[in-house]
Amino acid sequence: MQIADTFIIISIMFIAVLGPSIVIGILGYAVIKALARNPSAASKIFMGMIVMLLFVEGISVIAILIIFQLFQGK
Repeated sequence: MQIADTFIIISIMFIAVLGPSIVIGILGYAVIKALARNPSAASKIFMGMIVMLLFVEGISVIAILIIFQLFQGK
């Protein structure tokens, strides 16, 4: 039973981290594309990118903390 519980926890954590990492990849691609189109707007683009990265990482950390809380007693 212990191995099955550990596998479930690891797979849920993998899914919780996989989503934000995909978003970070898509965001990086969009930023590079936007900078190629309009290099003079770099400061505005980078500020928006930093704000979005903070929200994505915050969601990832909150998801991992919730998973730890749910499976703490096991």
